[in-house]
Amino acid sequence: MILRIFLVLRGVKARLIHGCLKLVLKYPSFIKIGGRMLELSDYDFDLPETSIARYPAKERSQSRLLAIDRFKGQWQDQTFLALGSYLRAGDLLVLNNSKVMPARLYGQKETGGRVELLIERILSSQEVLSQIRASKPLKAGQNIILDSGERLYVIERKDNLFQLRFLGQNSALEVMQASGHIPLPPYLHRAAEALDSERYQTVYAKPQGSVAAPTAGLHFDEAMLAHLQEQGIELAYLTLHVGAGTFQPVRVNKIEEHQLHAEWLEVPESVCTAVRQTKARGGRVIAVGTTTVRALESAARTGSLEAFSGDSNIFIYPGYSFRVIDGLLTNFHLPQSSLLMLVAAFAGYETTLNAYHHAIASEYRFYSYGDCMLIL
Repeated sequence: MILRIFLVLRGVKARLIHGCLKLVLKYPSFIKIGGRMLELSDYDFDLPETSIARYPAKERSQSRLLAIDRFKGQWQDQTFLALGSYLRAGDLLVLNNSKVMPARLYGQKETGGRVELLIERILSSQEVLSQIRASKPLKAGQNIILDSGERLYVIERKDNLFQLRFLGQNSALEVMQASGHIPLPPYLHRAAEALDSERYQTVYAKPQGSVAAPTAGLHFDEAMLAHLQEQGIELAYLTLHVGAGTFQPVRVNKIEEHQLHAEWLEVPESVCTAVRQTKARGGRVIAVGTTTVRALESAARTGSLEAFSGDSNIFIYPGYSFRVIDGLLTNFHLPQSSLLMLVAAFAGYETTLNAYHHAIASEYRFYSYGDCMLIL
């Protein structure tokens, strides 16, 4: 009788454990802190305005580096030039080579009202998806006259974006190159200047398509990349075109209900091969930036890393099980942002928030032109 009761209780316990595991897998944000579940407010922190880097450092590699041991929950204050001392021969750095488009254009309606465009995505040589800021919403069939004289036709509205057609002989990209402006993040509170055309791009940027820079890569100059390769560290490049939605705040308290914007990415077979070879020799795969993490993890959604090209809206937050990366180089992000949640998923919630508080107290520079963290 006692044995039967024991077996029944053991079965109940097993079912309870199984049920809890299913719950965690279904709702990964069900991670407790102080006896309760994580919510949006748990990703908030006070950031002084003086902590926001409105301009880049004089030299790319002059930024500071907060090196974090995610297993011990410890960190060290360093400079970016010390990055190589934390890497080993045989490690692989994966970088996002997307180039920022001069995607901000100015013009007016045919009625004279001013219009500001932010081109989000090029659909074809003449058609784009764009944000439009105007005193009154535009409607399908209206025309926009850019300050350069080029004309655009409003095809239709798609949610918060407008599909537009460039009516002249020049392609959309040619018009942007001739009269567009680099779309700096809104939190910089300034217009783009001449220096931003160079400094808001990585030195290895190639295919145009982003409206925001993959900022973790801004710290590298050619000399730094060459030094790392001489050290035996391999480099691999993928593409994820960053959309303006990267600045979109999470507005729901239950973060698992947040819908992330979709972005186009390409992970070539060469990257997959480099990752497999790195892991086979015992090396580490280190993503440069959250966009690189999202690209690699999107390409591994089936369980193994495979070449991939297309849209992804993968949203990574605490409870996520990483399939590809062993390390992450990233800048300091906005409070309550999906980017901060991704970092917390990798480094651990408490380690991440504690490191952020340390960075603020130690006067690290935040956001796109700011300093960075290496998480291993």
